[in-house]
Amino acid sequence: MTRWENYLRSAAAVLEEYDGSVPLHHFLKQFFKSRPQMGSRDRKTVQQLVYRYFRLGRWQADMPVEDRLLLATFLCETAPDAMLEALRPEFSRHMAASAGEKLAVAGLSWDPAAVFPGIDHLSPSIQKEEFTRSFLQQPRLFIRARPGRKTALLKQLEKAGVTYATAGADAIALPNGTKTEAILPEKSWYEIQDLSSQETGLRFHPRKKEYWWDCCAASGGKSILLHDRQPDIRLLVTDVRSSILENLRKRFAEAGVREYDSRVVDLTAPNPGTQLPHTSFNGIILDAPCTGSGTWGRTPENLYYFNPAKIAEYAALQKKIAGNVSKLLAPGGTLIYITCSVFREENEDAAAFLEKDCGLRIEESTVVEGYRRFADSMFVTVARRD
Repeated sequence: MTRWENYLRSAAAVLEEYDGSVPLHHFLKQFFKSRPQMGSRDRKTVQQLVYRYFRLGRWQADMPVEDRLLLATFLCETAPDAMLEALRPEFSRHMAASAGEKLAVAGLSWDPAAVFPGIDHLSPSIQKEEFTRSFLQQPRLFIRARPGRKTALLKQLEKAGVTYATAGADAIALPNGTKTEAILPEKSWYEIQDLSSQETGLRFHPRKKEYWWDCCAASGGKSILLHDRQPDIRLLVTDVRSSILENLRKRFAEAGVREYDSRVVDLTAPNPGTQLPHTSFNGIILDAPCTGSGTWGRTPENLYYFNPAKIAEYAALQKKIAGNVSKLLAPGGTLIYITCSVFREENEDAAAFLEKDCGLRIEESTVVEGYRRFADSMFVTVARRD
């Protein structure tokens, strides 16, 4: 048996055992731990095969597993591949072709509905064919240069021989797998943050001494972005998970953010204002819990296992949170509603709820498209209390 056949068998073993109940990267870590005989090259190759498999969603799901692994490699890769050269030379000759040309070589037709679960729920501005084909490629690793640090960061990258591309004012795209901690040891100079996530911050316009609340703060990326735009604000960060806030405090310390208040708050409880030190905010960032469907290029197992019934559950949760926190927005204040979802129930429908049920005026509502830029796709609405 050749090593390529061994790789395919190992990948097939992963797929037979994995059921989607935990993130794929966690499962793979345990899978490889139980097989210490596998070397680092073996683990990397098998991991790549499995991720490619899931990038096809359930399209061609009835195909024999090993054939589908080879097809996925053909569609997802552009460089010459030794496995395909050995096992599928008819594919290997066309690695540099476009996705459409490769489909023609394979004699197959792309089916967006089979690739992406819940495709009929997509926000209307998203182009289904282009969006679903984007899953064949992993989004890039993006960092955001902190104020005044971009030039120094680029010099360090050049010194280390790392290929990079700049995007906008502060975003830098790096190859996936770049060891940023080793190459860029000054952690306070940058934040790891997707391009589209960075661009949601263009809607933050804080003024000095204003009260701002990041109500679903998670690890604090949006708060650090807010702070970088205006350090002299009164900042409150909350989350329902105490462990997440511990991570936030560590990240804030590394970023040099020291003036803030943090609280564990359940925003689905009645009158969350009773749990807060301040009950009228000039700005509220609601980075809402969501399906994460705009980020599935990084976690493609969701293309295979996601249940579209979850969309309604998240939409109901988002409206409950939005209804509660919007009551604490001061007159003239701004609420920025953000999701990393591409489903209209979590996006445009939520914006309509903010306007109709919460009495806010929508100033902007848009999908921040990442699928044309090797980035995540997100949604942002800017709503004001008149």
